[in-house]
Amino acid sequence: MGRTYSERAYHYNLIPFHEIMRFVKYRHVLGWQAVVLNIWGNIIAFMPFGSFLPIYSKRCRNVWMTVLYSFELSLLVELLQLVFKVGSFDVDDLFLNTIGGLLGYLVYKGLLYLWKRYEKARHIVNK
Repeated sequence: MGRTYSERAYHYNLIPFHEIMRFVKYRHVLGWQAVVLNIWGNIIAFMPFGSFLPIYSKRCRNVWMTVLYSFELSLLVELLQLVFKVGSFDVDDLFLNTIGGLLGYLVYKGLLYLWKRYEKARHIVNK
């Protein structure tokens, strides 16, 4: 299915979007569940990090800091996989995890906006 390495050999991917496109290309063999799990699983896994980081650190209330820290944490995880040969190092995972951190930050901002509207409406009603 697009891989040429021995099953026991360690695998890594340094070509952007290579694994994503391989999953999409072989979706009929792998099944949509595998495609969705690979792509959305990496995104969803980092959404909590992007949501909670601005709560715990004022410095990370800036979108770019949250994206940077999401990328750095993802890079750390991928480098640990590379060094210890557990899982596989994949630049696509860096991309997807960083997107997850960004989406988590957007969830945080959306909930913060709703909370401020709620508090404002509650304050007006209590006058």
